[in-house]
Amino acid sequence: MKITDSLLNQLPKVELHCHLDGSLRIETIIDLAKKNKINLPYTNKKDLQKALSIGKKRVTLEEYIARFDITLSVMQTPSALNRIAYELIEDVSKENVRYIEVRYSPILHTKNGMTLEEAIISVRNGLEKGNKDFGVKSGIIICGIRHISPEASLKLADLCVKFKNKGVVGFDLAGAEENFPAKDHREAFYMILNNNINATIHAGEAFGPSSIHQAIHHCGAHRIGHGTRLKEDLDLMEYVNNHRITMEVCLTSNWHTFSVKSLKQHPFKFYYDKGIRVTLNTDNRLISNTTLTKEFSLARDLFNFTLHDFREITIIAMKASFLPHLDRKVMIKDIAQEFETSFGVMPEFIDKK
Repeated sequence: MKITDSLLNQLPKVELHCHLDGSLRIETIIDLAKKNKINLPYTNKKDLQKALSIGKKRVTLEEYIARFDITLSVMQTPSALNRIAYELIEDVSKENVRYIEVRYSPILHTKNGMTLEEAIISVRNGLEKGNKDFGVKSGIIICGIRHISPEASLKLADLCVKFKNKGVVGFDLAGAEENFPAKDHREAFYMILNNNINATIHAGEAFGPSSIHQAIHHCGAHRIGHGTRLKEDLDLMEYVNNHRITMEVCLTSNWHTFSVKSLKQHPFKFYYDKGIRVTLNTDNRLISNTTLTKEFSLARDLFNFTLHDFREITIIAMKASFLPHLDRKVMIKDIAQEFETSFGVMPEFIDKK
């Protein structure tokens, strides 16, 4: 069977690494700015798209992150967050995403007086309405920010505890890696782990494998966001593999931020062939101008991924999700059945991962 873009779009999908503030619709940004009297650098869709999306350029991670100043400017009210969360679910439903974990940092949405609790509840309500209307399940991951104080991360960890089993499924640490080590935020992760909450950390994207080592051994991360530099430490890579720590791979954004020399040299396939648990994700749908279908097409074109491979990484993603185990089992069964009945993709005799 020829694996067309249309076929890839139809496949059931799971996404574990998607930033809410990097995945807005351009039209929504313009509309919200107009309603709330917010100044944008451009007010027409084409120019604003060009300013926000990296396109064919490459930038530093710091330059990439700077674009969020624009998106965050229109995300300072509960109604805006509710709408943006709902629209994200509508968007991902069009490419048959079955489950998505949406991450953001509530502390970045308090500029106009919105409370941290309101920032959670409004997103949760938007996601729940999206589930009701489009059938996409979701969970919230709260992000601490590396370059903001460890005290702020501790406050966000406490928020995570308050909303455990109430829409929030995990805790993350995002932002610029260099000069902002994860171990500085370990107190927040102690709180997370002591309250039996799952953790993922951005690491090994713009800094070496020592960043991944810190994330795992100082902060107890169960998953790693990006992890492109893991291959530079073979002993650590073996540990990651042995302990089934999942890599949240984002091909396009890794190329955008110089995390890899070229897409063809991305270690995704290398990790996959080694048996490491890897998943495909968008990171930021707007900023990187991508979808999960586009990320799948890159895996097809660059690494000759087959439908069996896409089945495998989708089930890996569901296994690695922060949903409760029994919920994961049900969704894995449904996804496997859809691959079999709708696309004729039978399971291999032994699942490799």
